[in-house]
Amino acid sequence: MPYGSGEEFLIPEVKGMLRQGYDVLVINRSARQGLTNADAKEIVANTIARPLLSLEICAAAWCEVFRKPVQCIRILRGLFSGTNIEVLLKNLAVFPKGLWLARLATNVGAYHIHAQWGSTTATMAMTASKLSGIPWSFTGHRGDIAGNNLLEMKLRNASFVRFISFSGFEMAKAICKGTIKGQVHIIHMGVNIPPITETSSTRPDVPVILCPANLIPVKGHTYLLEAFAILQSRGVQCSLKLAGQGGLRNKLEKQVKTLHLARHVTFLGQVSHDTLLELYRKGRVNIVVLPSIDMGSNQHEGIPVGLMEAMSYGVPCVSTTTGGIPELLGNGAGILVPPRDSLAIADAIEKLLQDDRLRERTAKNGYERVREEFNVEKVVEKMASLMAASGKGHP
Repeated sequence: MPYGSGEEFLIPEVKGMLRQGYDVLVINRSARQGLTNADAKEIVANTIARPLLSLEICAAAWCEVFRKPVQCIRILRGLFSGTNIEVLLKNLAVFPKGLWLARLATNVGAYHIHAQWGSTTATMAMTASKLSGIPWSFTGHRGDIAGNNLLEMKLRNASFVRFISFSGFEMAKAICKGTIKGQVHIIHMGVNIPPITETSSTRPDVPVILCPANLIPVKGHTYLLEAFAILQSRGVQCSLKLAGQGGLRNKLEKQVKTLHLARHVTFLGQVSHDTLLELYRKGRVNIVVLPSIDMGSNQHEGIPVGLMEAMSYGVPCVSTTTGGIPELLGNGAGILVPPRDSLAIADAIEKLLQDDRLRERTAKNGYERVREEFNVEKVVEKMASLMAASGKGHP
């Protein structure tokens, strides 16, 4: 980030830190060619992009080994404490860059190192912290928690750990057999809250249902298409737009043809973040639906930023009771339905379309929920406070 895809939702926090006057340096684990997140243009100047392995990385790593051989050996030995060979190999791959990061963090005078994701990026941060003495922390999301990359060790060693959802925290507790050692905080991901004057009260003549999600199994698109077929059979006037790209596109396009929905369903492909927010800002979306499912083995949603952003513009949302979604949509902030239940999805959409009071109440409750609990400015304040109290100086 900001050179990889799928991490756009991390950008508002970096921008929020910069807006509040903090000096932020972004280090990506594996530099890729080209900027893929247009939203990140502002933070490119604050980014040091390096490949996972290069002559520069290797030279800096060897310098650290010669300078502090005992500490390096201890850190390396700790990486072997896990029992998963795949995890070990991944950690060994990032170890040199962790040593490079220690050198860099010391040279720039960093007072804290924070890693997004508890997997290999956290391994880099932990390595750099142990070698440099600079406090570190990490944010646990979902898949990185389930992957259990030395999770217990990282929980013990980090100055604090931030989970973005209660469901993620519970997952970590289960992995750690009910006991988590270390300072833990539940701090949701944040989004920018637009002024209420930026939201439009006008909506399309034919209601538009939007699903902003990559076309992958966990998002549950097939159940939304089935729900839409039910709505069409009931004579409910609406159109469906799918914003996202992924491996299921061909399969979903075939399903659209089979259900005779071609006139009503549009595949938008990958939509830029600015374009998506503009749809909300101009009132071109009536309802956002995310039909996510739980695929087992801890493969489910965290708290989707795609829903938060829609709610921040007063767009009512429908989603499922999987992962951390109830933390966002519970208590009337959205409509929750069981996963894999096409009929329930169809009923929820129809009710929102036909009941003006329900739609307005849901939109208002959703906006208030996001403004109070998922405002990126408040998130940044909490994170900055924890970093400042981590034990090495102040920002």
